[in-house]
Amino acid sequence: MKKSLIYLDAENIRNSIDLLEVAELVHGKGEVETYALCIHQCPKEAYGKFDVIINVQDDSIQTYDVLNITNCLEEMHRNYTFDSILIPATHIGRMLAPRLSMRLHVGLVADVTAIDHIDGILEMVRPAYSGKIMAGIVNRGRVPIMMSVRQNIFAYTSDQVKKTLSINVYPTSVQASNISLLEVKVKEKTKDIRESTVLISGGGGVMDQFHRLDELAVELNAQVSASRRIVDSGIATRKIQVGQSGNTVSPKLYIALGIYGSLQHIEGLKNVENIISVNIDKDAPICSLSDIVVEGDAVEFIEKLVEKIRREKV
Repeated sequence: MKKSLIYLDAENIRNSIDLLEVAELVHGKGEVETYALCIHQCPKEAYGKFDVIINVQDDSIQTYDVLNITNCLEEMHRNYTFDSILIPATHIGRMLAPRLSMRLHVGLVADVTAIDHIDGILEMVRPAYSGKIMAGIVNRGRVPIMMSVRQNIFAYTSDQVKKTLSINVYPTSVQASNISLLEVKVKEKTKDIRESTVLISGGGGVMDQFHRLDELAVELNAQVSASRRIVDSGIATRKIQVGQSGNTVSPKLYIALGIYGSLQHIEGLKNVENIISVNIDKDAPICSLSDIVVEGDAVEFIEKLVEKIRREKV
C-alpha cells in the first residue's frame, strides 16, 4: 500500500481535498493510504475522506510561515516515508513545494493539470511556454513523487466514508520565526471567476465592444471573463482570464462570445455543465465542445438577448 501526503491549505480547503483524486490517479484507486497535514486543526469536511489526518500542534506557526510549514512537512516525511507529496498550487503552496523538494533532494513538477500512465511509467502534464504547449514529465521510480497541482482541475467525488485516524503531533523542527507582521490591510472583496456559476466570456470577436458583456452579465447575475487575446490587448486584466496561463473555471453555464477556442483556452474549462458559443465561424474549435452554437455576430447576440430578458421581466 502506497502512502500519499497532501498539504491542506487553510485558505483553499476544497481544492486541497480534491488532491485525493490526484493521489488515486498516481497510485491507483484503493492502492493508496492518504494522509492530510494541517497546521493547528483540520476542517471538519476533511474527516471521512482521508485515512489519516495529522494535526500540527504549535501555536507559534502562522499560516504564512512557509519556513516552519516546510520544516513540518519534511519532519513528517522523515517519520512516515511517503511515496508521494501533493501540494495545491495556491499562493502558499507555490512557495512550499520548491522549498520542500530542495530539502528532500527530489524533483518537483509544478502546476500539474493532468496525470497519465504510459507503459507503466507515470507522466505528469503541465503547461509550458505560457500555456502554448503541454509538457509531459515522467517519473521513473524516484520517490517521493512531488508535485504542485493547479486549482480547479481535479475533483474528488467519491462517496466512500473512511474511518479517519486523527493524530496530534508536536513537531521538533520548528524554529523561531524571522517574520515580523508590520501591517494588516483588509483586502478589497472582489468576485473570483473560479467561483462563478455563470460566466460571460469574450474573445477577439468582441474586442471592440468588450464592455457590452457587462450588460448581459448584469441580467444573468453572472461574471465577465476573457480570453488571452483580450488580456494581451490590455482590454481586461489577467485576473479574469480563462485558460492555461489564466484561470481554470468550472461554471454551470459558460457563454463564449467571439472566442475561437485555442487549446490553451479550452484547457481552462473543466467540468463545465453547459457551453453556449456565439461565433461567426461555426467551425471554430470552441463550437465542437458547445451544447448550443449560435452562428452570428456576438455583439448582436448580446443586444437581442438583453432585450428579450428585460422584456420578459416586465
